[in-house]
Amino acid sequence: MDIGFFREYCLSKAGTSEETPFDANTLCFKVGGKIFAIIDIELFESVNLKCEPEYAVELREQYSAIVPGFHMNKKHWNTVTFNKGLSDRFVLELVDHSYNLVFQSLPKKVKGTISLS
Repeated sequence: MDIGFFREYCLSKAGTSEETPFDANTLCFKVGGKIFAIIDIELFESVNLKCEPEYAVELREQYSAIVPGFHMNKKHWNTVTFNKGLSDRFVLELVDHSYNLVFQSLPKKVKGTISLS
């Protein structure tokens, strides 16, 4: 997977925006103003993704490419390393999980402004 494909995949999700709020190299993908994925544009070695806490622990135990989220709340975030034995499809499933968790946590009024068709 390359950064172009990853970026397009994230942006294809309903209501997604992108910005660099921390520095020029840290790209965040948001839904409803809340982050669901964070990558380093320059290195593109890994992605921080939100994760349901019990599932996060399960993933970390099962895959060496998945560790507690770097610079994030370790209970709710994982860092997923690319090209370390995980299929692109599985990484995208984890992106979907992160997006869905964040979307479901949005206030009803904000959800109503995002078309999931």
